[in-house]
Amino acid sequence: MAKDYVLQPYHSEVDLKIDYKEELNQQQWEAVTCPPGPALVIAGAGAGKTRTLTYRVAYLIEHGVEADRILLLTFTNKAAKEMMHRVASLLGQELNSLWGGTFHSIGNRLLRRHSQSIAYPSDFTIMDREDAKDLLSACIAAEKIDVKATRFPKPDVVADIFSQAVNRMISVDDMIQEQFGYFKHLTSQIEAVLKRYMDRKRAGGLMDFDDLLVLWLELLKKDEVIRQRYQQRFQYVLVDEYQDTNKLQSSLIDLLAEGHGNVMVVGDDSQSIYSWRGADYTNILEFPKRYHGAKTFKIETNYRSTPEILNLANSAIAANVNQFDKELQAVRDTGAKPVVVSCNDANEQAAFVAQRALELREEGTELDSMAILYRSHFHAMEIQLELTRRNIPFVITSGIRFFEQAHIKDVAAYIKLVVNARDELAFKRLAKMLPGIGAKSADKLWAKFSERLPDRLELPADEDGSEESVSAPPIEIAKILVECAALVPKKGKAAWAQLTATIAQLEDAAIRSSPSRMIELILDAGYEEYLKEVFSNYRSRLEDVQQIAQYARQFESPEEFLAQLALETNLDTEERAPETEDNERIRLTSIHQAKGLEFDVVFVVMLCDGLFPSSRSLENPEAEEEERRLFYVATTRAKNELYLSYPMMRFAQGRTGDVMQQPSRFLNELPEKVYESWNLCRHSSF
Repeated sequence: MAKDYVLQPYHSEVDLKIDYKEELNQQQWEAVTCPPGPALVIAGAGAGKTRTLTYRVAYLIEHGVEADRILLLTFTNKAAKEMMHRVASLLGQELNSLWGGTFHSIGNRLLRRHSQSIAYPSDFTIMDREDAKDLLSACIAAEKIDVKATRFPKPDVVADIFSQAVNRMISVDDMIQEQFGYFKHLTSQIEAVLKRYMDRKRAGGLMDFDDLLVLWLELLKKDEVIRQRYQQRFQYVLVDEYQDTNKLQSSLIDLLAEGHGNVMVVGDDSQSIYSWRGADYTNILEFPKRYHGAKTFKIETNYRSTPEILNLANSAIAANVNQFDKELQAVRDTGAKPVVVSCNDANEQAAFVAQRALELREEGTELDSMAILYRSHFHAMEIQLELTRRNIPFVITSGIRFFEQAHIKDVAAYIKLVVNARDELAFKRLAKMLPGIGAKSADKLWAKFSERLPDRLELPADEDGSEESVSAPPIEIAKILVECAALVPKKGKAAWAQLTATIAQLEDAAIRSSPSRMIELILDAGYEEYLKEVFSNYRSRLEDVQQIAQYARQFESPEEFLAQLALETNLDTEERAPETEDNERIRLTSIHQAKGLEFDVVFVVMLCDGLFPSSRSLENPEAEEEERRLFYVATTRAKNELYLSYPMMRFAQGRTGDVMQQPSRFLNELPEKVYESWNLCRHSSF
């Protein structure tokens, strides 16, 4: 019987330019220098993830791997360029042949070369979001769907349904059942639109953004020659932010690495917070199961935060069951303990944040080194107003300012028209929200409507001859809207009747006296349905409108409410402008937007059960765990000081008056030793 004799690979001595042992810590070094084969690198927050991946690429090249045999996949072009630049700097040479970029950019590059294998021309056009929406509009029209009779979703929403389905690799039917249940009765029609949309894309040589991944995977699956070519070409596959990959992206990685298994994925399961856009945290948790013999490396040395902040962060994530065990270790000197602040209500919370920010500025921390983080956009509403009142410059990176959002301006338009029938902008905004009414139709309707308005408000004189204390007789707006109905296009007749009925209800004295009740009625009278039809994130926008109703409760009339909104907006744009020239502005941002960033001081606000974690997340354990990961991400953004606050009282939609709030369960899970508590006191003064 023949005996096996194993030939060991021979490598001549390598003259390394980089002293990896000297430039990396022990955990980083072990990951960077690991032998070929599947490797999972769990890199905690602030632990040098990018550094590890960059040195890994350099290490491979220094050990004889040709640059064009390496594929580096990232989530942003900026990250790819930064890593490739760092590798080039480390090695002192250009690396033009290195394949590095986002999943979509690599997909585009490969499809340009081989698109004919999937019956596409090589000069295919990539549609942007607006192009895709236009094509979907044409497909909906071609299906002869009466979009208003069926309350059919807008093209933007249809696009989002399709996008999430393909990235999760599930059917449109399953996607609708999972997240868009209110369109369940339209499933067959939506699927018909999808088929027509796909056929027209292929016929026109068009691809949307998702096709760059979908068709890349199709190409590799259908064409064995091309698949083997790139499996052999990319001898090493490296993936950044692996916890953010979706099912489609992980399938591409698995297929490319199928032959050799030389795949290194770097990420942090504790920072997987994007399930709402398709990210699947099980990709990183199950990597060792999918890749037999995979080595797992943990990088837990944190260079960002003080030990006190890391003690809290480690405690914050400990309750999660589905995770890799790890514990961030600090290299920095000791600092201040994080602070948990109990506030009476949201206004007091805003006052605390504003005052503490100014105190810290006086102590030497600039405003642009501070951040106010929140779970949802409406959580920062009172803070925006308080910062404006105190003339504290700020910038919002989680979206436009709360009161400038489309859905808030929609609701305000109803109230503006009832308060001032001559408000042309409010009238036209409401008109153009209706089916079949564009700019020209809105102009004609306004001309008819304005003709019916009194030329002048005749104020009856008081007994002393003064007109100051006498109110003008109200204009019956709903009646004038009825008279305009003949000019409304056929598609909009039913919606115009609904608008007329809503305005009539808003004009009722019992409702008109309360701006909060007006907003609640607007929601109940059809605006919530409008949100479902127009916005894929309708639930968060619904929460915003509910919170603006809460904010409106402090005003005795709709006039006062609208005046305050206008005042706050003008103060924000005029008074702050001169102070922003030096760019010293405190940042307001959602936690999702803050991922990857760091600040000297961080405020995390509105930590109440039902707000953070959100009420919807409490319906299943997986969603709650993601919320806890989100809390962990928030705490690990802080370098020097961390403040966690919550209001004890909060308006509850559908209830009378404020209700007591429970502190977030995430706060209750923290051992008392990892933070100190502050109770706010009002200063007594005359």
